[in-house]
Order: sequence, then C-alpha cells, then structure tokens
Amino acid sequence: MRHAYTPTLPELQAFCAAAREGSATHAAAALGLTQSAISRALGSLEARLGVRLFHRVRQRLVLSDAGRAMFPEAERLLADLDSAALTVMAFGGHRDVLRIASLPTFAAVWLIPRLSRFAALAPNVTFDMSATLGPLDFERDPRDLAILRGAPRGRGIRSETLLEERLVVVASAALLPGAEPLEDEALARLPLLQQATRPNLWLDWFLDAGLDPITILRGARMEQFGMVLAAARAGLGVALVPEILVRGELASGTLRLASRRSMVTGTPYALHYPERSEEIAAFRSFRDWILSEARATGQ
Repeated sequence: MRHAYTPTLPELQAFCAAAREGSATHAAAALGLTQSAISRALGSLEARLGVRLFHRVRQRLVLSDAGRAMFPEAERLLADLDSAALTVMAFGGHRDVLRIASLPTFAAVWLIPRLSRFAALAPNVTFDMSATLGPLDFERDPRDLAILRGAPRGRGIRSETLLEERLVVVASAALLPGAEPLEDEALARLPLLQQATRPNLWLDWFLDAGLDPITILRGARMEQFGMVLAAARAGLGVALVPEILVRGELASGTLRLASRRSMVTGTPYALHYPERSEEIAAFRSFRDWILSEARATGQ
C-alpha cells in the first residue's frame, strides 16, 4: 500500500536531477523532460512532504537542510531500483532462478568451474550468486541456499555435508629452499600468510605439531583465501589453505606442498537451506547434483 506522503518515481527522479544539476533547466535536459515538468514534480514533492527541499537563489536550486537529508537516500533508492531491474533482465528467458550465497573462494575455485555441468542438466535454470563469509539469515535474505562451513543457525534450516575441510601448507617453488617439504621447525622461520577472517589457523597448526606458536603471526594479512593464494603464488609467504582449493595449482606445479602434514578442521563445507527451498524443483535438482559432485571430489 502506497501512502499519500510516499514520493512517486517521477518526483524522486526530478528531485535527484535538480539536486545534482542545480537548476530545473539542466535537470530537464538530463532527464529528457521539459522544465515545466521538472518544476511541477518538485512542487508536488514538496507539497506531499510538507517541507521545502530547495531554496531558489538567483535562478539556482540550492538544497535546504531537509533536501540535503533526503538526497543521499533518494539516490540510493533510485540506484537500488535500477539494480533490481538489471538483475531481473539478466535472467532472460530462464524459467527458474536459484539464489545462491557461498564462501567467495570456494565459489570461485570449486563451485563455479563445475556449474556448466549442472547447466547441461538443467538449461532453464540460471543463478543469482553472492559471496558471504558468515551465517545467513534466510528469513531476511531471499537466498534459496548457502554453501558455508559449520552448522546452520536458525529454525527450519536444513544442512547437507558436502566436503570435509583438510588444510595443507603450500608455497611457490621460489620460496622453498629444496625439493622436499619442510619440517614444522623450518616452516615456522618462513613468512606465514595470515587469513584475517580465520586468524587461528596457524596457531592450531603449530599447536597440533606440539610447537611453541609465539612467532606465527609474522607475514602479510589477507581477508580471504583467494587473496592468501594469490600472495602464495607471488612468493610472499607460505599459505595454510583447504586442500580442495589448491588441487589445480598443485597439479600444475604453480604451488608446492611445503609440509607433509595436513589437518582436518572438523568443520566441513555444507549446503544450508530453508525448508521452503524444498518446494522448488530447481533447488532439488541442484541439491542432488552438488551432493554428487562433492562425493566425486572426495574420492
């Protein structure tokens, strides 16, 4: 239900154009309208809100205090509307859209390269994919599923384990002194790349080895595993990362194992979804497909 005080789209467009351009004439030119149309829209908006949005100063439109308060929010609303329209247009003729949230590096390295296989099975399904590092509130976010680590949060959320997380230590060949992997004592003397959102990784690694971890915070700090891997490839340090994210680099020789050890974190990658998603045929197909892909990966 639209309230009487809610601005119309033409009013918001006229207001934002006038605020940017500083005159009704220039705003009209920017929107492809007449000056009188802009003036009517501004007058209608001010009457609707009961406040003056502009001061008329020497044929210039200068925002009032109320106008300055409204301008950034009005621009944001128009930008959001434009973005929503472009998003819907991108769906094209596809009948079904799956809204997916995923850990960013997992999506880039593991999920997206495999999506063409799902597209071949379900050509009428397309994706609206976003990155997330934390738990998702499915009651507020319209995502159909999320791929995260750990147990789901919230009522009515179901979970399917995809892959165990096994950490390995990798580095560029230029950083390693010899052909053989290093023992932990030698490893600790190298720059250790830090993952900002999981700062305890190296601590857990060296505690698991029974070593004093006092020196483990040396090294560049990166926000995501994708950045950590880029830094490792550039020779900036040694990376402690999930093995499934570096299989390609290890196979090609871009990165080498820097330790013979590995460590299972006990917190697997999992598919989380609200109960309502089970009513979506495209989701059911995707769930079956990704579970099959995960089983093949783990073999």
